[in-house]
Amino acid sequence: MAFVIEQECPQCAAPLELSETDRILTCPYCDVQSCLFTPDYFRYTLPHKTVRDDIIHVPYLRFRGTVFFCDQESIGHRIVDITQTGIPLRGVPASLGFRPQAMKARFATDKTSGKFFKFTLKAADILMRAAKLSSSSNSGEIIHRAFIGETMSIMYLPVYIEDGGIYDAVLDRPIAELSGTMDDIEKLILKKAPETVSFIPTLCPKCGWTMQGEKDSVALVCRNCDTAWEAGDKKFNNIKTLISSKKADKDNVYLPFWKITARTKGIEINSFADFINATGQPLFVRDEHNSMKMNYWSPAFKIRPKMFLQLSKQFTIMQKNDFETPNPFPSQKLHPVTLPPGEAVQSLKIILASSTIMKKNVIPFLPKIGFKVEEKTLVYIPFRETGYDLINDDLGVSVNRQSLEFGRKL
Repeated sequence: MAFVIEQECPQCAAPLELSETDRILTCPYCDVQSCLFTPDYFRYTLPHKTVRDDIIHVPYLRFRGTVFFCDQESIGHRIVDITQTGIPLRGVPASLGFRPQAMKARFATDKTSGKFFKFTLKAADILMRAAKLSSSSNSGEIIHRAFIGETMSIMYLPVYIEDGGIYDAVLDRPIAELSGTMDDIEKLILKKAPETVSFIPTLCPKCGWTMQGEKDSVALVCRNCDTAWEAGDKKFNNIKTLISSKKADKDNVYLPFWKITARTKGIEINSFADFINATGQPLFVRDEHNSMKMNYWSPAFKIRPKMFLQLSKQFTIMQKNDFETPNPFPSQKLHPVTLPPGEAVQSLKIILASSTIMKKNVIPFLPKIGFKVEEKTLVYIPFRETGYDLINDDLGVSVNRQSLEFGRKL
């Protein structure tokens, strides 16, 4: 379950609220739209009512997303939602429990009163422990894990120290005895506050037009110059984009997919012919397959893990290439891009394993397999809407609408 963040409009300072998964902030008062950006994690702090000026913020890693894992012959998945302390401070609660969902947080910035403890534990280690618990029901040895479609952030719990004890500043009550001296505590404190979240105006870098996207979009579209962009390093970076060449009805919806062109090392896959042979596909290898670059496909939107695997496998095996440069973008609805390209790249091993007929021929080698990504392309494909599904009749692919809505809440 996502939590709510209170924030002022960067333009007019009007009070606003946004969800944990929101990446586009639109002010209903001044109508200014901004894209939220941070170089690593979004950082939030829980509210407190104390007037003390010696508050110290304790960091917790917040993770919500899907963990995929492979044993010797199968692929499993779990949806994980954890909040785990990121500092070895004795007596501090290991988790924040339901507090993030029950309270309205705020961004932690250089203007937040108090000091901040360093996040000293490794985020990867915390996630690995959570992944082991999530896959504990699997009887085989876990060969590979991947975290896909996650929302990861740092949540701070405000505390203060008094009379040899650590006090929860939210509830204003003691939670632990202080172990060590204040000098020991000072060594754990950051020398400066966390980096402030950036608000980037959603103006097209190419033509200056206002770009379009929904609140959870990680990519924005400019319909004036027909380009797509993603936020990075406090600016927008262009995304290569293609559109299906098939004509779509006016009420169709275009779903976005990532086409990742990559060479595979460990198991040599440099062409579609190599992929057919390595994964044991029941396909006849034609001459043109030897010259086809290998493209791995992933949904560019969050969706239930079972459907994510199914779509990735179907599109990767089909290797569709009948696309054209958007000139212009179609007038039909474009489903928001909610899965960034970096996470699509992280899913390549899972996609390869899922596409393999004889799992034991590929999964044991996953730790040694690597990918050299040559190109990342955003591809829009039309689907017609029915009561319960979105269907592409040419490809024989359907997507459950409830799974799409569920994915936007991950």
